[in-house]
Amino acid sequence: MGGRFLEENRKIPARLYKYRAFSNLTLDMLVADNLFYADPSTFNDPLDTRPSLKTDVEAATLESMLSTFVERRVRAEMTAAANAIRYRGPKTIDHIARHSRRQAEQLLADIAYNATNPAYEVDDPLQFLLGQYVEEELLRQYDKGIVSLAERVTCPLMWSHYGNQHKGVCAGYSVPVDAAAGLFKIEYGGSRLVNASDVAAMLDGDEMARRRVDGAVMLRKALDWRYEREWRLIGQRGLQDSPLELEDVIFGMRCESSVKYAIVKALEDRGRPVRFYEMRELHGTFRLKKYTVDTDELASSLPRRCRSFHEAFEELE
Repeated sequence: MGGRFLEENRKIPARLYKYRAFSNLTLDMLVADNLFYADPSTFNDPLDTRPSLKTDVEAATLESMLSTFVERRVRAEMTAAANAIRYRGPKTIDHIARHSRRQAEQLLADIAYNATNPAYEVDDPLQFLLGQYVEEELLRQYDKGIVSLAERVTCPLMWSHYGNQHKGVCAGYSVPVDAAAGLFKIEYGGSRLVNASDVAAMLDGDEMARRRVDGAVMLRKALDWRYEREWRLIGQRGLQDSPLELEDVIFGMRCESSVKYAIVKALEDRGRPVRFYEMRELHGTFRLKKYTVDTDELASSLPRRCRSFHEAFEELE
C-alpha cells in the first residue's frame, strides 16, 4: 500500500457512519457514547484479516523470523504472568529470556524433524512448514479490535445488511483531529498475499514494511465488498469510550416511530446536540435521501396511553 495508502488516509470524510439494528446495545452506544472494538475473527467475511504468507525468502530467514516471533510472544506472556504475581527481579527476567529462547529452539527442531516426513507432497517441506508457522505467529501479533464505519448513509445495501433491513438506525460521526491517527481506509481487491520479506524487514524495524504488512493484514478486502466504502477505527478490543463525535442519528425507512421517539428523548439533554434524520425513497428511483425528523410532530403522538381512548368514550355512556 505504501505512499498511496498514506495519502488516501489523509482524506477522511466529514462524516462516517455506523449502521445498527435497534437494540439495548445500540441505545447504549448512543446514550453512553461508546463504541465496541470487535475481534476481527467474528466478522462476517472469513477471509477478512486472514492474509496468506508468500515465502519469498530462504528457509534460514524464515527460521530467524519464527524464532523472533515466538521469543517475543512467550516473553510477553510470561512477563504478564510474572507481573500479575509481582515477580519482577533479575532472576525472573533471566528465566523468562531463557525459557522464551528454549521454546523457539524447540519449535524449530520439531519443524525440522517433521519436514523429513515423506508424506509431504511439496517441493520443500521445510520451507512450507516454516511459512505456515510464521503466518500463524504473524496473525497472533494482531490483537487489536476494529470498529467498522462507512462513508455513505444513503446505501440501500448497507441499510439492508447492517441496518436490520432498513428498520434500524445509523449513527453519524465527525472525526476530531486527535482521533484521525487511529482511522484507516479499506483497500478493495488485489492479492491476499503478504511478502515474508516485508515481515522480515518489519521485524528489523523498517516502518514502511510495517505499514505494508499492517495494510495487508487489517485493511484489505475482496473487491465484492467495495460497496461498503469502509473505514476502520482500530484500538483495544472491547467496549471503549468513543473517540469520535456523534453528530447525527439517521433512522431507516422502516424504523418504528416508537424507536425514533425513544432515541430522540434519550438524547434530548445531551451536552452537544445531535441532529435527527430519517431515510426516504426518491420518487421514481432506487435512491435514498435523508430528511430532517419533525421531532415536534413525533412528540405530539407519543408516548401513547391506549386506555385514554376508552375512558374518553366512557364519558358518553
